[in-house]
Amino acid sequence: MLPLVVVAVVVASNWELIGSSAGRLGEADREWLVVSGVAAFLTWVCAATAQQGAVVETLPPGRLLAAQFAASAANHVLPAGVGGNAVNLRFLVRRGLSPTRSVAALAVRACATVIGRLVLLGAVLAFFPGALHIRRVIAGGPGMPAHPLVIALTAAAVLTGAYVLTRCARRMRERLRAFLASVATDVRTLHANRARIAALWGGALAFPAMHAAVVVAVMRAVHAPVPVSGVVAAYLCASTAAGWMPTPAGLGSLDAALALALVTAGASVVAATSAVLGYRLVTTWLPLIPGVVVLVVLMRCRQL
Repeated sequence: MLPLVVVAVVVASNWELIGSSAGRLGEADREWLVVSGVAAFLTWVCAATAQQGAVVETLPPGRLLAAQFAASAANHVLPAGVGGNAVNLRFLVRRGLSPTRSVAALAVRACATVIGRLVLLGAVLAFFPGALHIRRVIAGGPGMPAHPLVIALTAAAVLTGAYVLTRCARRMRERLRAFLASVATDVRTLHANRARIAALWGGALAFPAMHAAVVVAVMRAVHAPVPVSGVVAAYLCASTAAGWMPTPAGLGSLDAALALALVTAGASVVAATSAVLGYRLVTTWLPLIPGVVVLVVLMRCRQL
């Protein structure tokens, strides 16, 4: 709950900015908002594709897509992707995979997604080296307010996580070795199947690309004159940095990082905040209730 309290403090201290940004979002282009909604739907398709690519067995596509939609809702309740991973774990176990192989499949997919995001970020920065202008924030340009408490909390969370992982690894060394052996076996088997390779790496690359497309569409909706390359680089940098903050669905950490990154890409503070609000509206708040409903239905049908 502590990260959420910090988020609430940051929101309260910037309420005037958020209010003006919400007003600008209310005047946004509806067609571009529809495009952002389509891109948001494709993020779940990409997640389902990557999950199918992480297992050898063929999963039912409709139920797999529904599970990703439900996982996104669960991901907004528990921190650091715990909710989404729990839903996918239950789904894979229901499909007949052992718990060890199910966890291995989730680990393979997570690693592929991280690598895919870093590859996209490297490609964008290589082809568009001037996409982000850091001096806009550090050298007197428009910037977001600094909050030392957020930085301190992030550092404490990273150090605590590293300590806990070290302790657990020492106590569970044999289990960890067996798990890593299972992951290695699955990876070798998957990469002998071209269809699974295409699904895993295609989904892993397309997933952050579709999220970036949502931000691009929202930026166009609020008429922010920022190049597409800058918006894509801003999202990839922000999502990579926000992964270190263990809040539900990156709440607060991704929002602040994305707003700051959009400012470095050339957006005004109001436009950047409007884009963040629109991104959250399309990817988090509007799908939340339907996602919970799908989650309940899947559990009652014993699909989870």
